[in-house]
Amino acid sequence: MNQNINIRPERNDDINPIEIITIEAFKNHPHSNQTEHKIVTRLRDNNALSVSLVAEINGEVVGHIAFSKVQINNEFIDWYGLAPVSVKPEYQNQGIGSQLILAGLNAIRELDAKGCVLLGEPEYYNRFGFKALSELVFKGVPPEYFQSLLLSGEMPKGNVEYHKAFV
Repeated sequence: MNQNINIRPERNDDINPIEIITIEAFKNHPHSNQTEHKIVTRLRDNNALSVSLVAEINGEVVGHIAFSKVQINNEFIDWYGLAPVSVKPEYQNQGIGSQLILAGLNAIRELDAKGCVLLGEPEYYNRFGFKALSELVFKGVPPEYFQSLLLSGEMPKGNVEYHKAFV
């Protein structure tokens, strides 16, 4: 990968490119119902995007990642959910998603996050330290796909709920 990638917080003029990228990225995804772009919009509309970063190459937005607060046992205890992460199809498998994930994890650390959860492919997210643990449960999904990463403190136990934008 020899392209210069700039990762930065989203701006207002990124909203349309983010929506297009998210639609394109999930269009043929086997575990998607193609509503990820609507989730990002609802999170933004509800002021619930805790971290929203874009990846750009030569001024073109080619990727996006969102983090929002999650509740564990009906309480926010400084844990966040990573979802979704999107990269334009022609830029996938070039490390852009990985750079977005690492930058996003650093950004939530700056918010004093204690941990992060996500729903995704174990083979991919294990490289960032995410693991499927029995302590945290997200009802209705296969447990091996619901993964968490402890950033500080002790691992909580209980049921995780994402923002209502995910419904």
